[in-house]
Amino acid sequence: MTGNLAPFLDPASVAAYAGETPKKVPGLSDLHRMTELLLAERAPGAAHMLVVGAGGGLEVRAMAQARPGWRFTGVDPSPAMLDLARRIVAPHADRVELIAGTVDQAPLGPFDGATCLLTLHFLDGGERVRTLREIRRRLKPGRALVVAHHTAPDGDPERWLARSAAFADHAGSDPAKAAGSAKAMAARLPLLSPAEEGAMLREAGFEEPALFYAAFSFRGWVATAGQS
Repeated sequence: MTGNLAPFLDPASVAAYAGETPKKVPGLSDLHRMTELLLAERAPGAAHMLVVGAGGGLEVRAMAQARPGWRFTGVDPSPAMLDLARRIVAPHADRVELIAGTVDQAPLGPFDGATCLLTLHFLDGGERVRTLREIRRRLKPGRALVVAHHTAPDGDPERWLARSAAFADHAGSDPAKAAGSAKAMAARLPLLSPAEEGAMLREAGFEEPALFYAAFSFRGWVATAGQS
């Protein structure tokens, strides 16, 4: 995990995050909107949401703008990314608590919903299911979790990562460059197939995981917390 965190500790990468991420993730603003709607199905009124991997603050800002009755607790292991998040969510600071650390440092809640966006692909299988279990432990039964990250849709992650890399390269389409980026990402990220993703959510105590977002190598699921 430490090596995967390196870009989020680099000042230049952190400074560029808010501007570059929407260019790299197809439909990122729409993903945030869908996330908010899916959480609201299970928490239509005032609610307290847990945001795991909250550094950068983009999803917190989007949800805070859309739902003035929601409060947010976010955790992230990168102090630099949390500093960026504090600047991004400054207009909503009275409703946002940001904590340095992983889900283990998050309060027990229980929360009315949770998100983990663009984060789980950094974790290997054992750490990923442990993280999901800890999120489940902090959710009220029947409330929603929304996750989205890189996957290996058909067992060929490099092909799909290359497509994502080409999408992110707004300077021009260079297949060789995209393939090189994909190879490096595939070596660094422990990606799972969609079937494995669903099985892991169930193993962690979530029910009825459903795919709602697909964009090249990115996939997103919504699932509900089972009974304790």
